[in-house]
Amino acid sequence: MLAPKRLLTALALTLIGSTTVQAADEVVVYSSRIDELIKPVFDAYTKKTGVPIKFITDKEAPLMQRIKAEGENATADLLLTVDAGNLWQAEQMGILQPFTSPVIDKNIPLQYRSSSHAWTGLSLRARTIAYSTDRVKPGDLTTYEALADKQWEGRLCLRTAKKVYNQSLTATLIETHGAAKTEEIVKGWVNNLSTDVFSDDIAVLEAINAGQCDVGIVNTYYYGRLHKQNPNLAVKLFWPNQADRGVHVNLSGIGLTQHAPHPEAAKALVEWMTTPEAQKIFADVNQEFPANPAVPPSAEVATWGKFVADTLPVEVAGKRQAEAIRLMDRAGWN
Repeated sequence: MLAPKRLLTALALTLIGSTTVQAADEVVVYSSRIDELIKPVFDAYTKKTGVPIKFITDKEAPLMQRIKAEGENATADLLLTVDAGNLWQAEQMGILQPFTSPVIDKNIPLQYRSSSHAWTGLSLRARTIAYSTDRVKPGDLTTYEALADKQWEGRLCLRTAKKVYNQSLTATLIETHGAAKTEEIVKGWVNNLSTDVFSDDIAVLEAINAGQCDVGIVNTYYYGRLHKQNPNLAVKLFWPNQADRGVHVNLSGIGLTQHAPHPEAAKALVEWMTTPEAQKIFADVNQEFPANPAVPPSAEVATWGKFVADTLPVEVAGKRQAEAIRLMDRAGWN
């Protein structure tokens, strides 16, 4: 039997060892999604596994630059952000490392993952058409491209071209139609604007509701947030291009940083986030669609109706991002 003093020393060493193990299992996430949208997921994982999750939130550009600047002295294990364009940019910056996972491959369709395995989608959002229920009939609407037609002159609202969501939509149009045709479409949109572009999608929806314009292009979750605040909102969502390629879908996603301090623990977290348990929490809190097709959307999101989504790999949004930005500038979309 150890003497009391030696017993205390042994106990102290044991505690130090266990603390070291716990610290090694901690996962640090840099996230461009706000606290309230991610904390419920991380809390559920910690409760399930005992692994603490530390997360730091900021805009995607500062977070990516911070990861790059930290280099081998990395703090972050994972980068969580929105839009395939941003994830593609992070991949090109060399701040993500690829890893393969049968779990992720099984849970998330190929089109919502990086072809190099540098990131995976976690939840989906459709960038679709919103319309006034007072001044527009659903039968008047067909496609994104048709919003360039003369009938919508002075009736269209758009968010600024500086936002990656619109850059990604334009990038997929380039992939589908080519640059010349896409520029013609975008110029048509600009010519049909009822007012200057808005800074965010909520403002677009509010403008439609107020009669400032009749139609706009928005991400679905913004509609969900505003409708929750105002159930009498005189605006609904329309699913375009159902007779051809489908609705433009983008995502929020996550990638393992190049010099992650706790790579194995981080990989385990990412895998869990693609499972039905986590997908339901993540999508419900965000009013988005689960990236795992086995998981149904929330009851509220389901009321928006079903749609056929574009099957283009979402990483196209990143590959053609620079081209899309130049095209939008030429077309006068500010």
